[in-house]
Order: sequence, then structure tokens, then C-alpha cells
Amino acid sequence: MILFLTSSPRGTYRAEEELAYPGFNPANGMVEELMRIWPDQARCLLISAFPYEYELNDHMRKDFEDMVRDTPLPLSCMDLCDARNGHEMADALHSYDFVILGGGHVPTENAFFQSIGLADAFCGYQGIVMGISAGTMNCAREVYAQPEMPGEAADPSYQRFIPGLGLTEYNILPHYNAVKDDMVDGMRLYEDITYADSAGRTFYAITDGTYLLEKDGCAQICGRAYRIRDGRMVQICQDGERKIIF
Repeated sequence: MILFLTSSPRGTYRAEEELAYPGFNPANGMVEELMRIWPDQARCLLISAFPYEYELNDHMRKDFEDMVRDTPLPLSCMDLCDARNGHEMADALHSYDFVILGGGHVPTENAFFQSIGLADAFCGYQGIVMGISAGTMNCAREVYAQPEMPGEAADPSYQRFIPGLGLTEYNILPHYNAVKDDMVDGMRLYEDITYADSAGRTFYAITDGTYLLEKDGCAQICGRAYRIRDGRMVQICQDGERKIIF
């Protein structure tokens, strides 16, 4: 399995700027990496983070199909997995060359993944997986469900650490450029919440356009990223650079 754990593979979260490129973001060599390993006429599957938002999911499937074709990467199909066919698609997972785990609300997506047995379905998978935002976070063995919705940070029963897909040992926090100054329940997302939650743990905060590439037993951060450990943050990589992490 080859993992591309992205913050956003297209534009910038919360920004509406006109993009200067078609398809996936070419920053930090991601398009070149994809082209290097992409199978001819790949079969692709998009797994939605919004299992019951059927109209939204249908539009999203078309958007991702266009994104892949515009990159350009040869595509045989872009199928969709949501609550309408979750178990069926999980069973068929190994027939796909490229699986996209969509972005959304981490606990909602995580519950859907668990309900269709997706972690077990990935056992032995040899294709390419792209995580996007929440999809990236849910790839971890133990997911850090960073509070983001009103009430989550203040709720003592909110589960901040939940079982994930187990595709990686790394906890990636997306959209750092956009959310670093966010407030949740009157607390600063990073300084008051995430730093405290990093006690005895390591998180990697990445900006849009940065990704973790994991293959052949090696994991490297490509682009601007920060390591958060025991309440301290340090920048470990710049745009245009790569850093192997352990």
C-alpha cells in the first residue's frame, strides 16, 4: 500500500482563490509522485465522510472524477461509497487501484468506517490510498479526533482518541494554515487544546499543499509541517523540502 495523507489535495481550506493549475495540487511534488506509480486506466473509489448526504456525495464523486482526469491521470471509473452501498464497496475494496478517503467530521466518518468494517477490508490492500483532511486523520491506528465543533472541547464525554483504520502510526492534523487561530468553546484550538492533548504523544500539523508519503516502510513529510510533542511545537519542514520521520 502507498499512502498520500493530505491536508487538501486541491486548493486551500476556507479560501476561494482561483487556482493556477488543473487537477491535484502539484506543490511539493505530489503530482509527480502520483504519475510515477499510477496504473493505466485506474479503478478509483471515493469513500465519503458524509454517509447519508447522498446528493452532496454524488456531486463530490463527479468533482473528484474531474480532478483526477484534469491532473491528468488515466481513469477507468470513479465509484462512490456511502451509506447506500457501504458494505458492498468495502467487500470490493481490493478491486480498486486508488481509494480516496474524503474529508469531513472525524467522528462521523470514523463511525461510518467502523460500521462497514473498513479497517478489516484494508488488510492486504496493495493499491494507493489518498486521505483528505478527516480521511487522513482516520488513517491512524489511534485517531486524535481534534475538537472542532461547538461543544466538543468542553464536553468531558467527547472521545478525543478513537480506533482508526490502522494504515499509519502517524497522527496528522490538517489545514494548520487555516485553523491555527481557531477558537473552540472559548479555547484556542492549538495552544489550549491540542498542546495539552499531545502529552506523551506526537502530532504532525501540516498546511494545505503538504502531505505525508508513506511507502516501502518509509514515511516522509513533503512540504511545510510542524511537530507537536508534549505541549511544544517546532517546525520540521519547509515547502519544497522533504523530511523522513520516525
